[in-house]
Amino acid sequence: MAKTLELTFETSNGKSTKISLESPIEPVNSEQVLTVMQSIISANALTSTNGDLVAVKGIRLVERNVTDYEF
Repeated sequence: MAKTLELTFETSNGKSTKISLESPIEPVNSEQVLTVMQSIISANALTSTNGDLVAVKGIRLVERNVTDYEF
């Protein structure tokens, strides 16, 4: 089962952008993740095609099942 931690930010033009991190440490400490996200915004460390990151919009753990078939 593949798990991904998705960090969603609001951008300067009012849209959203996501950063996905594979194989996160569990259980996810949402307070620590929120602190890191706020640090990214404060440092203006990242930008997106939709503009600068200006606010935290969400944190979620996504779990998916993948079945590969040989042919």
